[in-house]
Amino acid sequence: MTRVWPLLLALLLVACGKQEATYEPSFSAQAEDAVRKEYVVGIHPLHNPKRLVEVYGPIVDHLNASIPQAHFRLEASRNYEEFDKKLFSGYFDFAMPNPYQTVRSLDKGYRVFGKMGDDELFRGIILVRRDSGIRKVSDLKGKKVSYPALTALAATMMPQYYLHTHGLDVNRDIENLYVGSQESSIMNVLRGHVAAGATWPVPWITFQQDHPEMAAQLEVKWQTETLPNNGWVVRKDVPPELAQAVGKALVGLTDTAQGRAMVKRLGITRFETATDEMYAQVRLYLEKFSATVRHIEF
Repeated sequence: MTRVWPLLLALLLVACGKQEATYEPSFSAQAEDAVRKEYVVGIHPLHNPKRLVEVYGPIVDHLNASIPQAHFRLEASRNYEEFDKKLFSGYFDFAMPNPYQTVRSLDKGYRVFGKMGDDELFRGIILVRRDSGIRKVSDLKGKKVSYPALTALAATMMPQYYLHTHGLDVNRDIENLYVGSQESSIMNVLRGHVAAGATWPVPWITFQQDHPEMAAQLEVKWQTETLPNNGWVVRKDVPPELAQAVGKALVGLTDTAQGRAMVKRLGITRFETATDEMYAQVRLYLEKFSATVRHIEF
């Protein structure tokens, strides 16, 4: 019996040696996906949530295809209030806020790394029905005007500043209705619920394409000056190399026909690189608006 133990011990050592030499861990594709960090991308409500996902979903898919070491998830917000809450609490890793929200985000832990191009499109427009009989700004006195939200810059603040500089006291002379979305502001004019409605060119162009017969009943009566377009911001604790990769992927969309088609659906021709300093002009505008029209936080 004593002779058997050395033999058994030797066999056991050989077996263990073989196991150590041949064992190689393997990971499934699901496990590899699980170790990729997820980054939440927020787009301010320039469309209703369904439309926003339709046009910006492919952009986020492009980021996932271009940057395989990370996973990006698009999150739409029901309204400006919900988006503001998420942005200013640092919930989004990446976001495309309007210029007002962009300026405010700089004090909430974000920095600018890109923006929409086509700054000539970033202006407010005021729509009326063609049969309204409204000819001049003073004709709106005593009437209702619709806007998407209090914090919409191009579609609310800029039209209100325009009316202010053309002789209307927007706090006393008209009734301001904040109706929740760009589409709703347009539809309120169409249905005659308001005498005029404010929006900006991108949703108006989309509305004209989708509903030409209804759009034909409306006209752009006035338009404002322009400001830098919507910014792209990133939370400052996100790795700089990842933010750089996202910026490169967005700007590079115009390098392919497929990418250009994606950008066209947004109502613009390109994305551009940008910095915090490019929004100093917006801050000056906000200071002027807050001092003369109504108080805002920024």
